Amino acid sequence: MPTYPRPIASKLPNVGTTIFTVMSRLAQEHNAINLSQGFPDFDCAKALRDLVTKYINSGVNQYPPMAGIPRLRERIAEKVESLYGAKYDSENEVTVTPGATYAIFTAVTALVQPGDEVILFEPAYDSYAPSVEVNGGVPVYVQLRYPDYSIDWQQVGRAITPKTRMIIINTPNNPTASVFSGEDMRMLESILRGTDVVVVSDEVYEHIVFDGHRHQSVARFPGLAERSFVVSSFGKTYHVTGWKMGHVLAPKELMAEFRKVHQFNVFVANGPLQYALAEFMENRDAYLSLATFYQRKRDFFLEGVKASRFKPLPSRGTFFQNLAYDAISDERDTDLAIRLTKERRIASIPVSVFYREPPDHKVLRFCFAKSEETLAKGAEILCKI
Repeated sequence: MPTYPRPIASKLPNVGTTIFTVMSRLAQEHNAINLSQGFPDFDCAKALRDLVTKYINSGVNQYPPMAGIPRLRERIAEKVESLYGAKYDSENEVTVTPGATYAIFTAVTALVQPGDEVILFEPAYDSYAPSVEVNGGVPVYVQLRYPDYSIDWQQVGRAITPKTRMIIINTPNNPTASVFSGEDMRMLESILRGTDVVVVSDEVYEHIVFDGHRHQSVARFPGLAERSFVVSSFGKTYHVTGWKMGHVLAPKELMAEFRKVHQFNVFVANGPLQYALAEFMENRDAYLSLATFYQRKRDFFLEGVKASRFKPLPSRGTFFQNLAYDAISDERDTDLAIRLTKERRIASIPVSVFYREPPDHKVLRFCFAKSEETLAKGAEILCKI
């Protein structure tokens, strides 16, 4: 096999295979229950599958419009206005994307110049920093306060400098399962007032919020909405993570820059799926019932691990439950996660991988977007550890 004749100056020299790929592969190798990677082990609604078949067979299999089919963008704008009271122009301020991670990367690429600083909250979802770095930006970290993962807003204020171009937030938050409160959003709004800092708000779990909490989209807050990309995911909402379908909203001026990159990066998202999703969105209950659906699963899993030596941390949103293991082992969470996969046949995600420097916290993340049978088997194993 030929080899490249000279060393490659990597733009991401410290990036390897993601922890999600590593743990899922390990789970497969050891026939382990996979509570690591965040995807359901059950299928989406039959009605949605039938709509995909309907539109594939109807012949809409060529390029859709670059920004997304008008009907789907209109449904998205209608939903956001209904839920958050924010009006977005579906023609100029809504774009359909091949997944939320793509949307975040494209927003960063559109605006971050070499040397620009981007504030990230740590632990941070693993795609954020590489998206910044590959575009020449400089990640600036604000650490969430363990164990409730709350935010020190004074620290956020101190982190903003004349070089700050962007701040990336994530609520409900992966991997912490925390959520922003209305007061958090008002603090952010106040801190950014008078600056030209742009917000990328990762809201892919917007419909998965528990215990009476309300999802606080940046779209609810005019001082944030005017400077924000709001990113969401059809995959998380409709149990179709493999479709890689998402969308982004932003003011016209920001969206124009986003689309400049989008049109030369992927150009369009999957056409037949857009038609199917547009029709399926008429069923509002499919997303309005999601919080109740997943809260039952969270509670089922928590009841199952009650007799274990793991300590549950608060899970206020997403489909993840973090468990502290201080009473079980002094091992690093990466070592324990691997050992449990190999020896006990249950796979999790070590939360330390979402930090630059591993903290002292001993926490594993488990995904409860699974059938009750899977969750019961997983909980049974955990109770024996």
